[in-house]
Amino acid sequence: MPQHIRVLIADDHLMVRKGLSLMLEEKGDEGIELVGDAADGAAAVAMVEQLQPDVVVMDIRMPGLGGIAALKRIRRAWPHIAVLLLTTYNEDELIIQGLQAGAYGYLLKDITSDTLLNAIRTAARGEMLVQPEVMARILAYKTSASTSLSTPLSQYHPEYIELTRREKQVLVGVARGERSKEIGARLGITERTVRAYLTSVYTKLNVDSRASAVAVAIEHGILSKTP
Repeated sequence: MPQHIRVLIADDHLMVRKGLSLMLEEKGDEGIELVGDAADGAAAVAMVEQLQPDVVVMDIRMPGLGGIAALKRIRRAWPHIAVLLLTTYNEDELIIQGLQAGAYGYLLKDITSDTLLNAIRTAARGEMLVQPEVMARILAYKTSASTSLSTPLSQYHPEYIELTRREKQVLVGVARGERSKEIGARLGITERTVRAYLTSVYTKLNVDSRASAVAVAIEHGILSKTP
């Protein structure tokens, strides 16, 4: 994680941008600096190119170039820059699309300043955070949505259905934004063991990052079945 985290905010609503800016300023965290704000996706991409922030906090819905499209451009051009997406309660399918595109997490627009700062720090470490309220929504959405595959899932990923109970528990911790050390403490295992489980999960799901693992797990209902 960079010692000094540079943040860009993108939202088409002025009051949201101002509110998030005030949260960062009021906390007075010297390790986090707001370097700019954008009113739409195209402006956000241009400012990312110019300012090279460490973390972008961006609305999922914006006029013109939306949050998902802007996220894809940023991830393609600057994969080292973490993007957190802002959402409301009625955007479940977009949330899943964002995770698939490489979002480092989701935040509800009524977040507290502590939650915002924690999410920014988590993203800057290269880890992800999905608020429990958001995770509950998207798991419920995937359970109820009529999006079943016409071909059995095992034909796409033979190892997919063989995730162990412990691997699923580790993956839940990843989705919550827990570090390997925190996951290990909760489960009573070492950091090294957590990393070994994650390596196994990546192999089975055919992914190479925490965000991608969570996206695949949510898309196919793995986390909703975790004990």
